[in-house]
Amino acid sequence: MKKIMLALAMLLIVAPAFVSAAPKYAADVPENVTTPDVVQTKQLGELHFFDGMPSEETVKKVYDNLDFIRGVESFLSGIPAASIYGLLEGLKQAGIQENGVAITESLLDAQTLFLTGNTTTMYCSFEINTKNEPIVVEIPPMVLGMVDDAFFRYITDVGLTGPDQGKGGKYLFVGPDFKEALPAGYFVVHTKTYRNWLMKRAFVKGNDLKQAATNIKSKLRVYPLSKASNPPAQQFVDITGNQFNTVHANDYHFFEELNAVIQYEPAGAFNRELVGLFASIGIKKGESFEPDSRMKKILTDAAAVGNATARAISFAPRDEKVFYYPDRKWYTFFSGGNHEFMDNGEMVLNDRTFFHYVATGITPAMAMSAVGKGSAYALTGMDTEGHYLNGSNSYKITLPGPVPAANFWSFTVYSTQHRSLLETDQKTAGVDSNNPDLKANADGSYTVWFGPEAPAGKEGNWVQTIPGKSWFSLLRLYGPLEPWMNKTWKPGDFALVK
Repeated sequence: MKKIMLALAMLLIVAPAFVSAAPKYAADVPENVTTPDVVQTKQLGELHFFDGMPSEETVKKVYDNLDFIRGVESFLSGIPAASIYGLLEGLKQAGIQENGVAITESLLDAQTLFLTGNTTTMYCSFEINTKNEPIVVEIPPMVLGMVDDAFFRYITDVGLTGPDQGKGGKYLFVGPDFKEALPAGYFVVHTKTYRNWLMKRAFVKGNDLKQAATNIKSKLRVYPLSKASNPPAQQFVDITGNQFNTVHANDYHFFEELNAVIQYEPAGAFNRELVGLFASIGIKKGESFEPDSRMKKILTDAAAVGNATARAISFAPRDEKVFYYPDRKWYTFFSGGNHEFMDNGEMVLNDRTFFHYVATGITPAMAMSAVGKGSAYALTGMDTEGHYLNGSNSYKITLPGPVPAANFWSFTVYSTQHRSLLETDQKTAGVDSNNPDLKANADGSYTVWFGPEAPAGKEGNWVQTIPGKSWFSLLRLYGPLEPWMNKTWKPGDFALVK
């Protein structure tokens, strides 16, 4: 006690030496531009300062938090790059060699992990790598396809909506480093990245899959420009039923996938601010990505929070603009109606995260189709009450007639875990209006049941789900008509069958 009293006495003696008159040139400093010596926060607790200078403990707290924030944002903003990286690496797993083509000759099924693929279309899919030289792609007549780059940015369409206008033709994809003169006779497409992905749909007439595959395989060619005078034999791999993964990681490994993209692609391939964001967590062009134990722990947590955030954005959206109708649970990837996720000059970041977390393949036709052309997409994972769809329950949904689709419509169900086709005993993981077993109601509407067991007599209008597993569905309209465009037609919601 005596020591404390002595210290206080000394303080009183010394204190006047530190008191100074107000500065001659004193500012009228608003309180809101200063920092108190102690600041209470909900996120980081108590922060300490000496006249605005953060304490050693506070510095550590805020830097850990900054690394965490940038890790989460790198996850959310890096999903497009990691997604296409996972897709292209997955094709390699399936045995697709350089300039080879994957084809679903018997259509896709749930054995292949592929983001929201459908089971009604024959896919052709392959990488276009322009790092060493330009690549020639010979497109057959009457196909529909798109090309996206290594950040899943749209490059061009091919086929009906591309420069060849469905007549077919030779495309020449030229990488960012190529400076030589280009030959004539090609639809020339310049790419910002080395790795690019082409996906196209083949039209199947009369359900003749074999003939559709033959048409594709007899005319589709992919080869380097240097071999244009004598193209090599084309490799095709039927991936139907193959077990391989094209979906990016949702844990720390995500950042390793993102790093692989940054290291492979040219330095100027991506937005500078985005590259700076990745660099802030140690993903830098030309440098090894080797975070220390502190940073690796932070990034592990950042991936977990980033994944949770992407799932909330995708399956529990809070922006009313994404919903097609105020009284329905169906919503869109493109709240601004734009394939670049733009809305009145702003990029809708949540839309970009949502789309690339759940789907794959971007083209203007997906966001805004002409009447009777292209496709329309609506997604939901909720029932009429806003509860998540549960595979243990049974639901029914009705589409009023006539359904506004010039070609056909379909429901497909997907796993909420890997966002690929729901793994069931039902190969199609859905129903579509081309199926002869699907029956319309007397008034022209269609009612479809979803659940573990088919209702008696409704087997053709039933989609199987799995008890204990959640799921979501995509409604697709191929060739959407005016009632869809002007919203005078509204699909029903999933109603719980009790």
